[in-house]
Amino acid sequence: MTLAMHELSHNLGGKGVVYNRILAILANLPMGLPAAATFKRYHMEHHKYMGEDEIDVDIPTDFEGSTFQHTIMKALWLFFQPAWYSLRPLVIAPKQAQLWEFINFTCTAIVDASVFYVYGIKGVAYLALGTIFGMQFHPIAGHFVAEHFVLHDEQETYSYYGPLNWFTSN
Repeated sequence: MTLAMHELSHNLGGKGVVYNRILAILANLPMGLPAAATFKRYHMEHHKYMGEDEIDVDIPTDFEGSTFQHTIMKALWLFFQPAWYSLRPLVIAPKQAQLWEFINFTCTAIVDASVFYVYGIKGVAYLALGTIFGMQFHPIAGHFVAEHFVLHDEQETYSYYGPLNWFTSN
């Protein structure tokens, strides 16, 4: 669902910004954590200012770069990738919440409360942990690393064109 949210942040789900925002929130609901509206705001800046420190929040911080340098530490960084990815923007470039973020939060809270009512805390944990684990050591989550981190100064981003795209509609 994170990939669907990504595509919808680029308004690729249909005609009209509002339609894409609504679809993004709907795609976000089974993730258990409100993310669609905030993701869109930061992601548009990521493309506008790609590779610029302290503006492009997809770039790992100096702390991340200096701390997670060896294989074990890089694996630890990847394990915590969902935390870095979601919390980094709030630390580097905090923004005041806007209307769509309140709508996103409210819709997610209603769905989570409904899941909790029917399935209990295990149901809500399933949604949230499924999202978190799907952004870690999952083959389809490899795009977080492949597409967003500078490996050579001359090239800011990389694309993946392999068979996993058949499953991700990418």
